[in-house]
Amino acid sequence: MQKTRNTRNNEKRYSFKTRVLIFFVNLFLVAVACLGLYILFVFLQMPSLDSMLHETREPAIVFLDRNGREIRSDGRIMGMPVSVEKLPPHVWQAIVAIEDKRFFEHGAVSYRGTLRAIFVNLFHGKLAAGGSTITQQTAKNIFLSREKKMSRKIQELILSMWLENRFSKNQILDLYMNRISLVGGMRGIDAASTLLFGHGANEMSVAESAQIAAMLKAPTTYSPLKNPERNIKRAKIILAEMVRQKYISLDEARAAAQQLKAVNKKIDKNMYRYWTDFVREEIESRIGEINQDLYVYTTLDTKLQKRATENLVSNVGDFQGAIVAIARDGAIMSMVGGDDYQTSQFNRALALRQPGSAFKPVVYLVALENGMTPESYVNDSPFAIGDYNPKNYDERYYGGITLATAFAKSVNSVPLKLTKEYGIDSVLQMAARLGVGNNLKREYSTVLGASEMSLLDLTTIYSVIWNDGKSVHPYSIIKITDAGGHIVYSRNPSEEITILQPQTVEYMKELLYEVVTKGTGKRAYTSNVFGGKTGTSNDNRDAWFVGATPNYVMGVWVGRDDNKSMGSKITGGTLPATIFHEIVK
Repeated sequence: MQKTRNTRNNEKRYSFKTRVLIFFVNLFLVAVACLGLYILFVFLQMPSLDSMLHETREPAIVFLDRNGREIRSDGRIMGMPVSVEKLPPHVWQAIVAIEDKRFFEHGAVSYRGTLRAIFVNLFHGKLAAGGSTITQQTAKNIFLSREKKMSRKIQELILSMWLENRFSKNQILDLYMNRISLVGGMRGIDAASTLLFGHGANEMSVAESAQIAAMLKAPTTYSPLKNPERNIKRAKIILAEMVRQKYISLDEARAAAQQLKAVNKKIDKNMYRYWTDFVREEIESRIGEINQDLYVYTTLDTKLQKRATENLVSNVGDFQGAIVAIARDGAIMSMVGGDDYQTSQFNRALALRQPGSAFKPVVYLVALENGMTPESYVNDSPFAIGDYNPKNYDERYYGGITLATAFAKSVNSVPLKLTKEYGIDSVLQMAARLGVGNNLKREYSTVLGASEMSLLDLTTIYSVIWNDGKSVHPYSIIKITDAGGHIVYSRNPSEEITILQPQTVEYMKELLYEVVTKGTGKRAYTSNVFGGKTGTSNDNRDAWFVGATPNYVMGVWVGRDDNKSMGSKITGGTLPATIFHEIVK
């Protein structure tokens, strides 16, 4: 009976242990099931794995100058695609050497690197080292969210394993190099190289590769643009690692170390913004809706644009200004819409303002077509028609003078008398032939430039004269291609139409030359200026100068956005003529 009692006690004892064991086993299974369900829930919240590899964004437009050099990109967030196979080896080797030296040996996770990071962090008592592999960093870069949540870390791990199973190591490295964000909000080492060094990743030197790789840890902290000393210090560490891992020789590392330098380049594309805004509207008028990445080859001369921008900014002071330069065939070589795009995006080269006396060549062309010559005599005396009785600028009258002298001194009575003789309709028709007749009023005040027009329109008038009297249609786009180089649009020049007869053109050029050598435009003259004309609107609100050089016709406007007077000292023959002179000399 004693034996039976002991057996029953043992059974009770064992059943208790068994029940505890079963409880913990069940608890473990429940925990595993819950964890599995949580992981499944997190996985189901992930976007399509394939879709993560293709970023959704607005179509990008890359603007190039007349020589095919990129001047600005609009909407582009990534550089040109790069790959391990096509890059110089030292480019990707610098990245692997500092970010994940065992990248080609481990899987999605480097357990050795993770353990080392844990020990380092415990020793320092803070997060002093990370254990992420390049694959894990690629996963991070594919996610738009950088939230430090457990769910995101699980998604990152899932994606890392998926990347390792789907792609080769070289392909993962390609993804990493094309997705990493380093400078200017753009992605990819090619974008960073272009912005910092002026060329793509395929042209990077060993030194430049080390400087780019140095930024991977913290782009702003180790930027050669913002923190050059930190960048160079870390780049030297990378060069040492590249030697240690036998990617480059010690001599190559020493030579590269001598080439490390700060990037002093100011990444400022302000001087192109008015232009690219203008071109973008032209794109839409040519091809309609923009639904793919485009490369737009424009007519811009970047050297001329730089000179125009710098001289406008340094001279306008408290006023505003605009500049347009047009080649003989109508190609717009320069357009500056103001002195600071960041302050105001309003393009003043397209604003309608009163051209003042800069409109007078239209009237004189009518007179020349009707048989007058620069040596024909006219009478400069007070003029009135009804209540309209404008005076000369200095209220001085010269009496009997030649047409050339009247034009050079920009007297007001003579063009008004010429208009009365030949009819105001003939003046408006001449303006229409020159391409700028749409906004002109049928009034005598139009003769003295009271009807508004843009600087682009005004410069077009003069372009016709220096295109030997043939029609000029300003254009800004040579061709447009897609990302693959296929032509989407190509300019098809229209046939030139003869608007002015050769003799009329020669006489007009003679009159314009007199203005810059003897008349109101003398401040604009240099040996390569063929002629020009000044213009000043009522109360000195607008001041203009339009002149010609061997390569282009350039118009300059100076004024105020509030349309108030600039004061009697500012006329077309002062500030605009000076700016023109400084640009073309």
